[in-house]
Amino acid sequence: MQMTQDRAETVGLTAVAWLAANDELLPVFMGSTGIDEAAIRENIADPTFHAAVLDFLLMDDAWVVRFCDESGLDYEVPGAARAALPGGGAVHWT
Repeated sequence: MQMTQDRAETVGLTAVAWLAANDELLPVFMGSTGIDEAAIRENIADPTFHAAVLDFLLMDDAWVVRFCDESGLDYEVPGAARAALPGGGAVHWT
């Protein structure tokens, strides 16, 4: 799935808002990244931060399913958005 930068940023911002409203996952994200609420607010419009949130969500299929179901997105959208955001290019180790 090909995605524009603008659409990827919109999906990323949606993921940030979803995570911020999730009382179960937000503390996990904050604990694993060391970020606090002030830094979340400060970085809310930063595509690199959106990418970090999507990286976090993509670690668990159940999180992706919940995010997509609650946001009305197809399941492949978060991965496609992540690929279109900074640092999302395919890594070739060979």
